[in-house]
Amino acid sequence: MQHRASIGFVFAIVLIDMLGFGIVIPVLPGLIMHLAHVPIATAAEYAGWLGAGYAAMQFVFAPIIGNLSDRFGRRPVLLASILALGCDYLIQALAPSMSWLVLGRIIAGITGASFSAAYAYIADVTTPEKRAASFGMMGMAFGIGFVVGPAIGGILGAMNPRYPFAFAGAMALANFVFGLVFLRESLPADKRRPFDWRKANALASLQALRAQSGAVLWFVAALGVWQLAHIVYPSTWSYMAIAAYGFSTKQVGFALAVVGFSSALVQGFGLRLLLPRLGERRAVALGIAGLCVAAVLYAVAHQPWQVWVAIVAGAAQGFVQPSISGLNSRAVDARSQGELQGAVQSIGSIAAIVGPVLYTQALARFSGPGAIAQIPAMPMLISAAISLVALGLFLKGAGLLAREDQLSSSTSQ
Repeated sequence: MQHRASIGFVFAIVLIDMLGFGIVIPVLPGLIMHLAHVPIATAAEYAGWLGAGYAAMQFVFAPIIGNLSDRFGRRPVLLASILALGCDYLIQALAPSMSWLVLGRIIAGITGASFSAAYAYIADVTTPEKRAASFGMMGMAFGIGFVVGPAIGGILGAMNPRYPFAFAGAMALANFVFGLVFLRESLPADKRRPFDWRKANALASLQALRAQSGAVLWFVAALGVWQLAHIVYPSTWSYMAIAAYGFSTKQVGFALAVVGFSSALVQGFGLRLLLPRLGERRAVALGIAGLCVAAVLYAVAHQPWQVWVAIVAGAAQGFVQPSISGLNSRAVDARSQGELQGAVQSIGSIAAIVGPVLYTQALARFSGPGAIAQIPAMPMLISAAISLVALGLFLKGAGLLAREDQLSSSTSQ
């Protein structure tokens, strides 16, 4: 019972963080226009810089939090992060100006770096062959966050743009109390390792992890590039929907809820049913194909029903991240899971720094007055091209890991 409660707490941490992120998406355009007194195109650019600042904090703090969890255990790190996140959402709920909003997003980036400890917790309590499906459950939390978050954001934001932030803060603080009672430690004292500030950064972590398996670098690179492709949704989808299809705030919220629901189904149930039959390589290829097909459909869509078809086609991308992460976690030992997840999140944060700026600038250049050409879905097309690079990197890593496993087996015989 306590074990299930602990897993539930970790699931809730990811869910609440993504819930808060999803809540912001529908209301952020209007809130930025209100606080900064700017039009929608300029608000999109402001949002891109906000997203970059959020990701910059994760780049710095994800390796630190991951390494701290390897030293002191997952429980204290996770509890501190969810408490700080709850307080931060309340700060954002009270933001009277853009400077407060910027401060809130920076703090949210720091607390959101707890994903490294959360994923390390899952790696601690699951067997290597089941980790892809377990990571899929964490991905399901992301998807549910996109279902519930935008829906709540659209409904509460229509009443007051500050209500969604207050709701997310209350949820985070409630989860902190739950964790105090039910969360148990997953990393035994004999499996912990000393903390070294010199190693609490992505480059040092990757250098150390490479000694265990050369495949790690390829998998981390694939995850980083995939993050760059996938971040097109939170960074520009709502703006694209307004510019290309004339969606209202409620329509944007509902559409993103459908995106999240379909992704949650794929990651929560599709992975468990299909991954044993497909294998990680085919699952990743199928997911990236889904993103590419969806991008083309978004580009040619002129009617709302065509947008829904694109959303359904894109659901297959839910196979990608858990499948790569599952193989990646197998490549290193139990003592290094926090370090690995911190490095992964940190490298992914580079993509999150570049992505919002890249996609919002592409949207600004290909829509509205003075556009190079009227192609509001250009960010989606760029995302599809980037995803193909991620596929190539993953396949290289998977081939290398297979050879390492084969060599290890032959040596032990």
